[in-house]
Amino acid sequence: MSRFTSQQRSREQVAHAACAAAELLEVLWGRGQEAVSAGAVSPSQLRALLVIEKYEGTNLRALGEALGSRPPSVSRLCDRMEAMGLVQRSPSPTSRREVELRLSPRGHKVLEEYRAVRGREISAVLGRMEPAAVAALAEGLAAFESAAAKQLGTASGAATEHGLGAVADSA
Repeated sequence: MSRFTSQQRSREQVAHAACAAAELLEVLWGRGQEAVSAGAVSPSQLRALLVIEKYEGTNLRALGEALGSRPPSVSRLCDRMEAMGLVQRSPSPTSRREVELRLSPRGHKVLEEYRAVRGREISAVLGRMEPAAVAALAEGLAAFESAAAKQLGTASGAATEHGLGAVADSA
């Protein structure tokens, strides 16, 4: 049973509970991080890989907007990921001043392995929950994902210009 009644559920309480759950997720995911044979990547590299995967061919500026990072930081991040064999840069066919970012086969493998480890950790936790609680969680997470995708899609004008504004449509 939920620890909040319908009348007690303020957005602040729910936000606090979501933050606590997110912190536990980070601990669970971190436990299996060393198990990934493709090598550990930093949290910022993982976020960048996820954005590049979703928006194959994005450029550095749009990636920076999606990550909320400044251009020099994004450029250094991509330099490190390219040196690790996780991403490939290629000239943009539409602008000589831009490069496109794509995951390398190794980058795809890293994401696949991270997802498998994370999936096992989440499945183990869900196995300890009552079926009704799992169903309620699924419904709430779907609504949260939709709202977050809309927020991320509208938070960046550059993201929309470079095809990243369709986050809400593809979520």
